[in-house]
Amino acid sequence: MENLLYISAIIFALAFVALVVYLIKVLKETERTMSSVANTLEGLEKQMVGITTETTILLNRTNALAEDISDKSQRLNGLVDSVTGLGTTITGFNQSLQQFSKSVTGIALDNTEETAQLVKWGTVIMELINKRKSKKNNSI
Repeated sequence: MENLLYISAIIFALAFVALVVYLIKVLKETERTMSSVANTLEGLEKQMVGITTETTILLNRTNALAEDISDKSQRLNGLVDSVTGLGTTITGFNQSLQQFSKSVTGIALDNTEETAQLVKWGTVIMELINKRKSKKNNSI
């Protein structure tokens, strides 16, 4: 029976050695995996620093662009107001011209006989001037 106790102690010792060897292998694999994860995280951290820098630059450019657009929009609003004022002025001028045209038309309609007489006299005067010019040209 004593032999059986020794044999079981040897089996236990061998099993314990096998367990320790297996644990050593597992721990070495875990160490290698953790080292790989650490390297990956370092690379990721460097990439994140680059991305953060680029994002900051992009954000600054976007803010500058937004300010520029806002400034130009304000200037454009001033131009639109000026054009609106110019349109109002032109509308008023057109109305004045229409009133003047109506006034002249009304006077001409009221004085159609006198206007016709004036046109006839103008035609007669032009004919006399043309005859004089032609006589002078023939005598030269």
